[in-house]
Amino acid sequence: MLDCARLLPFGEALAVADAALVTGELVKEELQAAANAMRGPGRPNAIRIAAEASRRSESFLESMLRSLLVSAGVDGFEPQVVVAAGGIRVRVDLGHRTARIALEAEGYEFHGSARKFAADCRRYDDLVAAGWLVLRLTYQQVIGDPAWVVETVRATLATR
Repeated sequence: MLDCARLLPFGEALAVADAALVTGELVKEELQAAANAMRGPGRPNAIRIAAEASRRSESFLESMLRSLLVSAGVDGFEPQVVVAAGGIRVRVDLGHRTARIALEAEGYEFHGSARKFAADCRRYDDLVAAGWLVLRLTYQQVIGDPAWVVETVRATLATR
């Protein structure tokens, strides 16, 4: 894990660290201690990865989206925020509680059937009715046009 944190770009290293924490094979405190004890090239990146890693991330795409925001200095978004308002209880991929903005990292694999699509539409409508603004961001946008993603999130935050 530390070699990944030392050598990979921030987003990819964060995704690896998140996945390691999710599996339970690694505990965040252990990761932070090991990163702090490192010497040599890549130590600052490893320390940064250890600080930002989260066991609440549920996919590579969510980790990559979070890494874009962290790298751009866009604060306030937390993974797997539970929204309980207006009679609903919904968990969003990344949520900004103060601004009430939900970011959903959309992969076709998890939303590709008619039934899942209908459930997603209802879920997003429920969030909007509860006062949340929802941005649905695809793999192609997060990976292929990260600058647009960051600017869109910043512009949305500015309206809230």
